[in-house]
Amino acid sequence: MIYLKNYIGGELVGPVNNEHIDNYDPSRGQVYSQIPDSTKEDVDKAVEAAEKAFPLWSGLSKSERSDYMIKIANIIESRLDEFAAAESLDNGKPVSLASHVDIPRGVSNLKFFATAILHYASESHYMEGVGVNYTLRKPIGVVGCISPWNLPLYLFTWKIAPALAAGNCVVAKPSEITPMTAFMLSEVCKEAGLPEGVLNIVHGLGHKVGDAITRNPRIKAISFTGGTTTGETIAGIAAPMFKKLSLELGGKNPNIIFADCDFDKALSTTMRSSFANQGQICLCGSRIFIERPIYEKFKEAFVAKTARAKVSYPSDPEAKLGAVVSKPHMEKVLSYIELAKEEGGTVLTGGEQVVLEGEYASGYYIRPTIIEGLDYQCRTNQEEIFGPVVTITPFDTEEEVLTMANSTQYGLAATVWTENLTRAHRVADELHSGIVWVNSWLVRDLRTPFGGVKSSGVGREGGFEALRFFTEPKNVFIKS
Repeated sequence: MIYLKNYIGGELVGPVNNEHIDNYDPSRGQVYSQIPDSTKEDVDKAVEAAEKAFPLWSGLSKSERSDYMIKIANIIESRLDEFAAAESLDNGKPVSLASHVDIPRGVSNLKFFATAILHYASESHYMEGVGVNYTLRKPIGVVGCISPWNLPLYLFTWKIAPALAAGNCVVAKPSEITPMTAFMLSEVCKEAGLPEGVLNIVHGLGHKVGDAITRNPRIKAISFTGGTTTGETIAGIAAPMFKKLSLELGGKNPNIIFADCDFDKALSTTMRSSFANQGQICLCGSRIFIERPIYEKFKEAFVAKTARAKVSYPSDPEAKLGAVVSKPHMEKVLSYIELAKEEGGTVLTGGEQVVLEGEYASGYYIRPTIIEGLDYQCRTNQEEIFGPVVTITPFDTEEEVLTMANSTQYGLAATVWTENLTRAHRVADELHSGIVWVNSWLVRDLRTPFGGVKSSGVGREGGFEALRFFTEPKNVFIKS
């Protein structure tokens, strides 16, 4: 049995109460490690360590902070196979996905913000005959970062990297469902010689650790990625305390396919955007709208391709989908498939749990599922499922598809397939979405703002948007 530890004040320590939580391998449905069941006491210790470290860390030059972060990134990169195997074991995703996406993008996050801070320029505004204003950007102090389970290291570093680069000290909580690579990151930080208390990682449950981070008055900003309901709770606590808030929340993303699309590219990319990471990516296109002239052709090809997608244990090199993250999540996804049937939907392929043989017989596997015949306003088409389940719906006009696409409470991402450039610009402009991909999906430029509208969140991450969030502006006026 592996026992994970918190990383507080530069040391790996057990929880104050010496209590632990079972951590499951979703591919086998078995406990394989124990994580700290931390409480407010552990968070308070982490905050104290971060406050103690802040004068030193914020006082370092940008290049010195950058050097530490580059060293951490290089160590992770040198252990890529080890990190990928751990991510796969902890999350249930295929090893190939963790090797080619999760871990490399985690490394990229660290390297990007380590170098971005070196090129971060302040603003000045000259007033003729009066003087000049210039803007300083100062680190906030101690900040809280709370990350989700679907892309564990990738989204963990997505938050802590800009916070550290900007000169803040961090108290971070990884998901209790997928804590392993965050624990490994704490070991890397020790190896890299990161000053004590600059980054503190506290494991545990959301209603204990996450709540304590949110409520602690010495933590001045909260960056959270996760469910919309949890985001509402965090906002309700933090907003009256006047903390800065960045909330990246749920999605119910439309994938709009016009008849003039590049059919083969639209089909192959739709497979990825529907079922990558078992559909457990906030950017997956779970509502697919297909223009009627190609609806039947696309449906037939999509169903055939999906039916052939192999669901298997994560280390199987032929696996297209692995296990979903947990038994409760599997049960939730399966319940939505049953709801879709009750709402009049027809399951064209999938719709069932997959039971593998041998040591993987108790794993949490779901066959990728396509459902048609549902009203666009039904619960299946309005609520976030976050699994390998998509619906397909025909449309006749732009006006109709925009009405359907914009009908949910969410507005995170959208995909548009068309060879008509004018239409692409027009539809992208009308979509209520923070991100729109045209003839592509999940192309990420770390310089661009990332985030959603409506119930998909508040604020933007990525690029200089993240560095702005983790700093406070100060205007200085000099009279001429």
